[in-house]
Amino acid sequence: MVTKTAKNSDLENDMKESSVADFLSLLKPRVMSLAIFTSICGLFLAPTQMHPFFIFLSILCISIGAGASGAINMWYDQDIDGLMIRTRGRPIPQGKISALDALGFGVILALVSVLILGLAVNYFAAFLLFFSIFFYVFIYTIWLKRRTPQNIVIGGAAGAFPPVIGWACSTGDVSVFPLILFLIIFMWTPPHFWALALYKDIEYSKAKVPMLPVVKGKKTTKRQIMIYSLILFAVTILPFLFGFSGLLYLISALALNSYFCYLAFRLLKSYDDDKLLYAPKLFKFSILYLYSIFSFLVIDSAF
Repeated sequence: MVTKTAKNSDLENDMKESSVADFLSLLKPRVMSLAIFTSICGLFLAPTQMHPFFIFLSILCISIGAGASGAINMWYDQDIDGLMIRTRGRPIPQGKISALDALGFGVILALVSVLILGLAVNYFAAFLLFFSIFFYVFIYTIWLKRRTPQNIVIGGAAGAFPPVIGWACSTGDVSVFPLILFLIIFMWTPPHFWALALYKDIEYSKAKVPMLPVVKGKKTTKRQIMIYSLILFAVTILPFLFGFSGLLYLISALALNSYFCYLAFRLLKSYDDDKLLYAPKLFKFSILYLYSIFSFLVIDSAF
C-alpha cells in the first residue's frame, strides 16, 4: 500500500518549475476577491472613519488572511483536488508547487496577516481574522468537508466573516448591522454551493466528498436550495427593517431576491434526469447577486 507520505515524496521528486503566478493561484483569487469586496463594504458601512492608510492596511491583511486559508486548504485537499476537473489544474496536483511549500506559504501568510492587523489596527479585528482562518482550516476543511453533507452550511461561516472583520477594523467592536451582513453571506452560501454541486455531483462523488446531491440526491438538494433562497430573501430585508438602509436598497434587494428565488423555483421544478440548466444559471447569478446586494448597501448609505 502506497502511503500519503510516499506519494508526496514522489510528487516532490517530479516537481515542475514554479512561478509567482502558481503561488498566487494558491490564494484562490476568485474566493479572495469576494472576501476583499465584502470587507471593504464592512469598512465603509461602519459609522467611524479610518485614515486611508489604515483602510488599505486592513484590506491587505484581510486579503492575505483569506488567501492563506486557501493555500492551507489546497495543502490538505491535495489528494482530492487531482480527482476533480475543476480543481485538478491547481498547482499542487500539477506538480508545480510541493504540498509542504504550500502549507508553509499559507501558515506564514496567516501569521503575518494577523500580527500586522493586530499591531497596526486593533486586536479585536486581528482576533476575528485569526478565528476566520482557524474556522476555515480546522472546522470546515479538516473536520466537516469530508464528513457531513452539512459541510457547506456550517463551514459557510468562514466566508461570512470578512464584512464583520472590516467593520471591526473601523470600530473595534461588533454590533447588529455587521451581524446581519454575516447572516446574508451565511444564508447565501448553501444555495450558491449546492447549485454548483448539482452539476458537479459526479466529480464530488469520485472524490468522496459528501456534498448534499451525492448523499441525499438532487431532489432533496433542490428543495434545500429553495428553502435557503427564501430565508435569504427574508434576511436581506433586515437592513431596511432595522433602519440601516433606505428605499434604494430595499427596492434593489426585492428585485435581486425575486430573480434569485425564481431561478431556485425553476430549478426545483426541473427534472432530475435533465441537464439541470438552472443550476449553472443560479450559481452564476448568485455571485452577481452577492456583489450587488453589498454594493447597494454601500451606495444607499451614501445618500
